[in-house]
Amino acid sequence: MSAETPAAAGQFTRRRLQFRAWRGERPFWAGLFVMLGGLPIAYFPYANLQIGHLTLAMATTAGAGSLIIGVLLVVLGVSLWFQKHVRVFAGVAAILLALVSIPVSNIGGFLIGFLLALVGGAMAVSWAPGAPPAEEPPANGEGHGASPEGAAAGTTVLEPADGTVPTGHEDHSHAPRTPGENDLSGTSPANGANGRHSAG
Repeated sequence: MSAETPAAAGQFTRRRLQFRAWRGERPFWAGLFVMLGGLPIAYFPYANLQIGHLTLAMATTAGAGSLIIGVLLVVLGVSLWFQKHVRVFAGVAAILLALVSIPVSNIGGFLIGFLLALVGGAMAVSWAPGAPPAEEPPANGEGHGASPEGAAAGTTVLEPADGTVPTGHEDHSHAPRTPGENDLSGTSPANGANGRHSAG
């Protein structure tokens, strides 16, 4: 065993994870099924089957049509891999081409290509990109959505203008209160007071 074996294994794992991430961002299986559906549709009309000394040709009068349908399905499958924003158009086009291949290309490539293209087109239409993972809040409670430190302790309770202390609140200051001391009726929004405390 050589010394480069762990590095090669690590590189293989990294490539596999990159491929998995690339595959997860697009309708990979839909494109694969559509491409595989196009191959038998294009191949069977031009294939010659040898049975002993007998050559069986499956060519039809619409051989060119079968070739065009098969090539279009392969192109749609590749475009599903590399142009995922056209997935709905490519899926609908694959379904329509699969249906057209039934009368044109040996019952849709002996139903093999028809079924593969039909399933791939349906998967392409129904595929939707996944939602990005949500950010997890930090373990110490600070970050997004957390209240600023000391916000509850610095909250100011306003007393009524007549100087009486509201129920449930004790007067911790020893200075006597005079009526009108906290009266903010004369303030205006222009000076920024108006019952609101400005930060800083």
